[in-house]
Order: sequence, then structure tokens, then C-alpha cells
Amino acid sequence: MNKNYLQLQRKYGANGTNGTLTYQGQHICYTIELPWRDNLQRLSCIPVGTYKLAKRKYTKHGDQIGIPAVLGREAILIHAANDAQRDLQGCIAPVTAVTGEGKGTESRKALSELKALVYGLWDMGEEVYLVVK
Repeated sequence: MNKNYLQLQRKYGANGTNGTLTYQGQHICYTIELPWRDNLQRLSCIPVGTYKLAKRKYTKHGDQIGIPAVLGREAILIHAANDAQRDLQGCIAPVTAVTGEGKGTESRKALSELKALVYGLWDMGEEVYLVVK
């Protein structure tokens, strides 16, 4: 079983955290998150580190990409959102373009492209990790 690493390079701001997600050097999408607030539940982005991604099934949202092993946190997902302050509680949202700190556009489009990649790797029996820098 091969390990695949998605790289998330972050830039922190007072109103939100923006990032660039790449796989094998190729740009996948941008990301938005809440600002860093000492890993406070529902108020902060997750800490820097390497996380094994896992498939999570939710009644309301269907299949999602989960980040299960975040210290002191639970139910962290990668899901669609265009405004971190309004729509996120510690999760990561892929976006097509960044429009401000913690704000972006066309999140559903970016999420479907990311899911196609990650689910494709999982379907081949691969492990997928997120490296947050």
C-alpha cells in the first residue's frame, strides 16, 4: 500500500487562514480556514502536522473526507464553504480562488476535484495523508 501526500501550505491572517493544496507538485486548489486560535474547538484551524485522511459518511452530507486524528478535536472534515468565519468550525474548505482572508469562491467545484483525486486513490487501496505546513 502506497502513501500519498497532499501538501497544504498556509498563510495566516487575523480573519482567516488561506492555503494552497498540491499533490506531487501539482496545484489542486486553494483552501480557506479559520484563523489560528491555539487549536480551540470550533474556533481555530487545526495545528500544523501530518494527518491520515479517512472516508466519513454523514446522513446529511453523504461521503466526506475526514481528518480523524487531530489532537483535542473531533469531526474535522474537508468540505465546501466560501466564508470561513460564517461556514467553518475548524474544518478545511477547498476553494477555486481566494478573495480575502478566509474567503473564497466556487468551493463545491474545488471540492469535487479534490474528492475525485482522493477517492480515486482510496479506490486503488492507497493511503492518503494531508501535510499541513
